Amino acid sequence: MLQGFSGRKDLFWVLAGMIILFILPFILPRFYYYTVSMIMLLGLLATSLNFALGYGGIYQFHHCVFYGVGAYGAAIMLSKTGISPWVGLLVGPLMAAVLSLIMGLICIRLSKLYFGMLQISLGSLVWAIIYRWRGFTGGEDGMHGIPLPGIITSGTGAYYFTFIVCAVSFFVIYMMLKSPFGSALQGIRDNPVRSEMIGVNVKRHQLAALVICGFFAGVAGVLFVVVDNSVFPNMMFWTLSMEVMIMCLLGGWLTFMGPIIGAGLIVVIRTVASGYTEYWSLILGIILMLVIFFLPDGVLGYFVNKFKGRADKQMVKG
Repeated sequence: MLQGFSGRKDLFWVLAGMIILFILPFILPRFYYYTVSMIMLLGLLATSLNFALGYGGIYQFHHCVFYGVGAYGAAIMLSKTGISPWVGLLVGPLMAAVLSLIMGLICIRLSKLYFGMLQISLGSLVWAIIYRWRGFTGGEDGMHGIPLPGIITSGTGAYYFTFIVCAVSFFVIYMMLKSPFGSALQGIRDNPVRSEMIGVNVKRHQLAALVICGFFAGVAGVLFVVVDNSVFPNMMFWTLSMEVMIMCLLGGWLTFMGPIIGAGLIVVIRTVASGYTEYWSLILGIILMLVIFFLPDGVLGYFVNKFKGRADKQMVKG
């Protein structure tokens, strides 16, 4: 069951949120809607991870390697080739999906923690290649001043492009989770042996989920290039993958909207706390410990369960 996003009331809130996001550039300075752009693209990155981790039960421990490959793929195509910039932007997610397929084929024979550890190893190898190949990727300095299509070079254009792409991506991911494929994926998460017994090809579904989440991680990487006009190797370092996993846990990894809320909380905490101390990650760690102890289902998961329990009590009384 998809929690945190269903019914007319939720549709109303989603539409209201989209209207607010649409008018933000008209009422706020650029810094604020730049921050919102980062929340949206990181929310997409966390949601793509949650597709495999929360709904598929796949231990995707180095998800940001696909985020970085998507960003570098687009940046290199835009900077070093003469193809249409729109085609260049599309290359990033496709490269991320291909890498996800290759790594998936290697790792899929393992399960749970072993899958995650092997993926970290392969992802670290990709990071090392990007980091060391200075002549092609810019090495540790990354790439800056990436040429973009004229319509999205301004801050407002980048914001609306991010808004539209994220809205479409969230809708597509949600519909896939509502489809029979999504139901089969959640069945595999809950009981892979029983799913295999009723005729579900477990490895094929898991591999498809990995390619899908890799593709949308690549989309988030391309959006970072659009918003920040740069790319750097730390985008695919394993610590960022752990941070994105924290977004899922913080917001609620068994809900659809939870990772988006988690991304928003972490970006806000980082932005506010970093203005007072360089040890903002310590503050984040303390908050995460409190969430694990007192809100094990995440912030959104807590409220979903609370309102669900209240509704069940009312049904019993009725």
